[in-house]
Amino acid sequence: MSADPGKGLKIGPLQLANPLLLAPLSGISDLPFRLLAKEQGCALVFTEMISAEGLSRKARATLKLLKSQPEERPFGVQIFGPEPEILAEAAKAVEGWGGDLVDINMGCPVRKVVHGGSGSALLREPARIRKILKAVRKATSLPLTIKIRTGWDEKSKNFLEVGKIAEEAGVDAITIHGRARSQGYAAKADWADIRELKSTLKIPVIGNGDILTPPSILKILSYTGCDGAMIGRGAYGNPWIFAKGLSLLRGEIPREPSLEEKEELLLRHLSLMVDWKGEIHGLREFRKHLIWYTRGFRGSVEFRTRIPQWETLEETAFQIRKFFQKIRSS
Repeated sequence: MSADPGKGLKIGPLQLANPLLLAPLSGISDLPFRLLAKEQGCALVFTEMISAEGLSRKARATLKLLKSQPEERPFGVQIFGPEPEILAEAAKAVEGWGGDLVDINMGCPVRKVVHGGSGSALLREPARIRKILKAVRKATSLPLTIKIRTGWDEKSKNFLEVGKIAEEAGVDAITIHGRARSQGYAAKADWADIRELKSTLKIPVIGNGDILTPPSILKILSYTGCDGAMIGRGAYGNPWIFAKGLSLLRGEIPREPSLEEKEELLLRHLSLMVDWKGEIHGLREFRKHLIWYTRGFRGSVEFRTRIPQWETLEETAFQIRKFFQKIRSS
């Protein structure tokens, strides 16, 4: 059955309000960004990818990534690593910390992660995947999901095999990105593979890859019949994609936020980043978001060249207000 915005999406015992999810995004899906996505209607947000080994050691920097606020519940925690026992311990830590769902990354294509035997490197070892899932399923009663790619490369696609292993191991849902590891993000995502996996499994299948606009949310759900849509790059500088996508799923015309609403959200994001990470680190991390938010506006090229010059919350907020005031008066 395809996604139904009225019924939402059920992952194990976890009932979601709708079928739209925010992908785990390293360096992006921190607490401030997750809160904004939830405010725009996203049903389930995820932490950044978290090292299972770091969780098992209770490393301070790792544990900080687990911090949450009631407003973003439910939230999923994505963990990564190659060892079944350590991943099982990490899943226990997530449950003890109050996470609502455990997701295991089996699709990250980044070289550093792959060289450690994690992420999409696991797609070359189905037997290890089976051991991991059995160990983690035994370790936690939380809903358990995995995120994969279609395979290591285009010649060795094994998403159907991995999907069946996951289903047999008691995984509650699977997210599939429609590219092989070797393709990175360059090639077009193959939604036909997502559709094939959906037609093969009984557990929910969540589609991911090239969901960059509100209409593409509708298209992937319709074309693949998948149960949910996980949005990654399409949310960069555009948390409104969730609200617009939900409007389309309800058969409504999406409303474009006003300039005032966009300005208000930017300033709120800035404030959240500084509150959460401190002024120096928060401003540095916010710069990439500010570039994404202002892309396409008149005068944005010149505006973006000056972003690194602003070293305080007050100055950055002033420049954002000045930027939007100039747009309104032009």
